[in-house]
Amino acid sequence: MNKGHFIRVYPPVYILRHGQTEWNAQHRIQGGLDSPLTKLGRTQAQMQRTLLQDCDLDGYHAICSPQGRALQTAAIALEGLVPRIETDVRLAEIGVGVWEGLSRTDLTRDRVVDESEESALDLYDRAPGGEGFVALRARCLSFMDSLPGPAVLVTHGITSRMLRLIALDMDISEIGTLPGGQGVIYHLQDGTMQKLSIGA
Repeated sequence: MNKGHFIRVYPPVYILRHGQTEWNAQHRIQGGLDSPLTKLGRTQAQMQRTLLQDCDLDGYHAICSPQGRALQTAAIALEGLVPRIETDVRLAEIGVGVWEGLSRTDLTRDRVVDESEESALDLYDRAPGGEGFVALRARCLSFMDSLPGPAVLVTHGITSRMLRLIALDMDISEIGTLPGGQGVIYHLQDGTMQKLSIGA
């Protein structure tokens, strides 16, 4: 928590990351590109729907990234739970420039890394021609400041972390401390975060 400044309190939000995609399974960087959900990804979206069924979404807006994998997830996770799903480009995944579509292992041959997306956060920040964390934070802050009220947000791995970072009043340098995951939901309210998952 940063000290000595006004802390903005945002409306309550449920934040969902899209389910596993074909490129996730292949450890390829998607960014502004896209690939469809796998069978596991569709199952993960259904798990999110099961979790949301137990939540009171009365008065909540549903806002989704316009990218296909997020829209596909939203269609499953929010079916019958909200009157409509809006899109906002500010919820799109971080742009990674010339690295979009490449395998993460191709970019990390000089060092040993975990194959998980969570292990390679620095790649998303330093991609040549990419958006970078500072610009992503500005985009996400603009979105959070314009929230019309409580909302369910369907977005992407890095963008989800940045949205949560802002809601929790954390510094960009702390982004790696936030958990990721597909098939789960993060509920943020009054500066606190709760992870919702099946069996939790």
